[in-house]
Amino acid sequence: MGCPYLAYRETGDEQSFDEARAFCTVIDEFVQPMRADICNDRYELAHERHCEIYRAHEGTGEEGSADT
Repeated sequence: MGCPYLAYRETGDEQSFDEARAFCTVIDEFVQPMRADICNDRYELAHERHCEIYRAHEGTGEEGSADT
């Protein structure tokens, strides 16, 4: 299961896109594809452990690493 704060939008910032782009609803910004990989828990990454935005918003404050 991916991050509940990740959305894909085809419009934003007064622009429209051919393909939906990753949007973080916590920071209210579009995010880079690499960040979306973390949000989608790809490549053995987990948003709960590896995303500082998610951890700060959820109040965990835990440090993430590839080993945890």
